[in-house]
Amino acid sequence: MTFSFRPVHDDPRLAALVEGLRDYLEGELADYENERGITRETRLTRADLEPVWRRSRELGFYGIHLPEEYGGQGIGNTWLAALKEEAGASGRVLGHSVLGDMGGPLRAGDILRHATPRQLETHLLPLVRGERACCFSLTEADAGSDVRAMTTTAVRDGDGYRLSGRKVFSSAGPFADFAIVVARAADTENTFSAFLVDLDSPGCRVLDGATPMSGEHIESDIVLDDCFVPRAHLLGEEGEGLKIALGRVTTNRLLHCPSAIGAARRALQLTRDRALTRKAAGGQPLMALQSIQHKLADMATDLYAARSMTYAALVALDNGADVRAEAFMCKLFVAEAAFRILDQAVQIHGKEGLTQGNEIEYLFRKTRMFRILTGTSEIQRNGIAKSLATLT
Repeated sequence: MTFSFRPVHDDPRLAALVEGLRDYLEGELADYENERGITRETRLTRADLEPVWRRSRELGFYGIHLPEEYGGQGIGNTWLAALKEEAGASGRVLGHSVLGDMGGPLRAGDILRHATPRQLETHLLPLVRGERACCFSLTEADAGSDVRAMTTTAVRDGDGYRLSGRKVFSSAGPFADFAIVVARAADTENTFSAFLVDLDSPGCRVLDGATPMSGEHIESDIVLDDCFVPRAHLLGEEGEGLKIALGRVTTNRLLHCPSAIGAARRALQLTRDRALTRKAAGGQPLMALQSIQHKLADMATDLYAARSMTYAALVALDNGADVRAEAFMCKLFVAEAAFRILDQAVQIHGKEGLTQGNEIEYLFRKTRMFRILTGTSEIQRNGIAKSLATLT
């Protein structure tokens, strides 16, 4: 894998997919955002997002990783990662909606194989078609890294369940139709089940969640107050909630990395361009200064290392290897390397890099979050150390 701001892919089909995605992101989607005045601070609505879901579906990108029977193209994780990197590197506000990351097929994860025919018909196939949206509700205020500490409970009630509790950081919650909720069986310690909860159900409220440091208005709190959920909305069997929620944790951990790599790639290119055009004291470009050259060299090396190890692990995953240790390593290294890249990008941009509304300033805040979201760097180190203890 050679170093490039616009990676070239040897496989003709993947190359065509990447080029088609770039054309959409840089052309039609950019125009759509400009026409509607959508910025990173915009409080997105269904009216903003549904046209993107439908158009992305028409172009074959929305749910592209799904099997053909669900309207996808059945691409592997490595190809999906290449597309996620392009979305992350595009600078598009709505890039997260093109492949289905925000409330779409990627957000739903692997639950399709746990769904009944009825659940597919009522919830998941409409989601795949871009007609419905979902959020994933696992985290609670005091149950983040330790999800087993959750206090949301499910009590049997006739042909259904009564759910009570409060979930936080439900991404896509502000415009979702239903949530995938994991709850503890009442009066048990380690029995968890997963449910499809329609967000307009009595006893269910969707509240504005905390605004993350990225400034995006995409989070909700899901408050359940004796909310009745029919047994037909139970995903899988009772007690399989965490298995369903965390069943693809290694794959998901790896597939979060290309988005951060894409953001770091964009930051590096913007910084390189600024170094070529911005004049330093004395009238010479910043790029003529060795101190700036060295910073850019370190940034490029971090990016190349992050990309190389991530795609190596993804290829191994697609070939059937157990890459749990590598997934911990990739998440740790990509998060820390991307942050180092953005930290230097801010430094080289100077005052502009500190100014709200500047893309580098936004990418810095967004990238800082990745060191915590989807598992903190410390949790990744724990996983790596555990794998070393049993390594032969």
